[in-house]
Amino acid sequence: MSNSSRPVFSRGSWPEAQRIAEVLRRETVGGALLVVGTVVALVWANSPFSDAYAGLRDTVVGPHALHLDLTLGEWAADGLLAIFFFIAGLELKREFVAGDLRDPRRAMVPVLAAVGGMAVPAVVFTLVNLGGGDAVRGWAIPTATDIAFAVAVLAVISTHLPTALRTFLLTLAVVDDLLAITIIAIFYTDQLSLPPLLGALAVIAVFGVLVQRRVRTWWLLIPLAVVAWALMHASGVHATVAGVLLGFTVPVIRSRAAGGPDAGPGLAEHFEHRWRPLSAGFAVPVFAFFSAGVTVGGFSGLVDSLHDRVALGIVAGLVVGKTVGILGSTALVSRFTNARLDGSLSWWDVFGASLLGGIGFTVSLLIGELAFGAGSVRDEHVKVGVLTGSLLAAALATVVLRLRNRTYRKLYEQEQLDDDGDGIPDVYQRFND
Repeated sequence: MSNSSRPVFSRGSWPEAQRIAEVLRRETVGGALLVVGTVVALVWANSPFSDAYAGLRDTVVGPHALHLDLTLGEWAADGLLAIFFFIAGLELKREFVAGDLRDPRRAMVPVLAAVGGMAVPAVVFTLVNLGGGDAVRGWAIPTATDIAFAVAVLAVISTHLPTALRTFLLTLAVVDDLLAITIIAIFYTDQLSLPPLLGALAVIAVFGVLVQRRVRTWWLLIPLAVVAWALMHASGVHATVAGVLLGFTVPVIRSRAAGGPDAGPGLAEHFEHRWRPLSAGFAVPVFAFFSAGVTVGGFSGLVDSLHDRVALGIVAGLVVGKTVGILGSTALVSRFTNARLDGSLSWWDVFGASLLGGIGFTVSLLIGELAFGAGSVRDEHVKVGVLTGSLLAAALATVVLRLRNRTYRKLYEQEQLDDDGDGIPDVYQRFND
C-alpha cells in the first residue's frame, strides 16, 4: 500500500482489534446496566412514589468539617464519575502511547472528528439559544458522546459493525471525554482556591512517582487518590478532573527495570482491567439512576419541556450538530489530505457512526447540572433534552446501520478468517504487509 494514500477506517493491527473488542464487550454490559438505571429512575420519578426518589437522591451524607456533606446525587456526580474519568485517562494514554493511534496519521481522523463533533453541536446550541439570557451557559451539554450507551444500542440492533468503525467510535468517545473534562475544568469552575488545587497536584505527583515505580499497594494508592480527589473538590475545580490526571500518571509500557515491553502489559492495562468493571458496572449506572430521574408529567409535560430552547438546542446539537461535526470533519480530512475512505466501507457507514456519536448521556447530564444547578427547572429540561436527543439519534442510527448490516456481516466474517493458523486473520496480515 502506498504511503502517499492512507485509508480512513482501515483495519488496524490484530492485537489492537482484539483489545478493542474486549473493551467494547465490557462497555456493552455497562451500557445495558446504564439503560436499566435510567429506566428505573424515570419510572420511579414519574410514579406516585416520586417524592421517595427525590428524598433518596437529596439525602445528605459525609463530614461537614471537610465540606464533603454532599447529597447522594452529588456523590454520584462528583465521586463515582471520578472513577469513570480515571478509566478515560488510562484509555486515552494507552491509545496514544501503545495503541494504533501512536501513529499521527491514524490518530488524525478520530481526533479531528471528536473536535468537530464537539464544536458544531456547541455552535448549534448557541444559535438556538441566542438572546435567551443564561441559557447559553449550557452550550457544552450536547458536545459529549456516551460510548457505553452507543455500544448498548449496537448490541440491541445486533449489527456486525466492522472493527475499524467500532475502534473509531471508541477512540472518538475517549478523546471526547478528555475535551469534555477540559471544558468542565475551564468553563464550569466558578471559584478557584489555589492552595487545595496545588495540594491536589502535589498528591497526584506522589501517586505518579509510586505508579512509575510499579507500586500497586492498594492501601497506599487508594488513600492518595481519595485525598487528591477531596483536595480537587475543595479547590472549586470539578473533582472528576482528579480522576483524569491520576489516569495520565500511570505507565502504559513497562520500564527496563521492570523487564521492558516484552515482560508483559504495563500498569495502565492492569488498572484498567481492575477498575473498568467498577466504572461500567456500578459508577456510571448509579450516576444515571440519580441524574436521569426527571418528572416529565406525561406527554403534555414532555411537550412543555421541549418548548424550552435549552432542550431544543440540546436535541438539535446531539442529532444534527454531532452528525454534521463528525461526518463533516471526516470528509474534510479525506478531501484535503492523502487519506481516503477504505474500499470496504461507504460514507453511509460514516454517517451511521456519526449518528451514534449523537448519543450523549453521562457527561451531558453532568454538564447540565454544572451549568444550571442540580434539581433546577432548567436542569429538568436539560434531562428531557438529553434523553430525547439521545433516543432520536439512536433511532436514526439504528435505521441507517441496519440497512447496511448484510455488508457488515460479510466484513465481520472476513475479519474472522485465519488461513495461516497463526492467530492473526489474513486480512490483518495482508494489511500490515
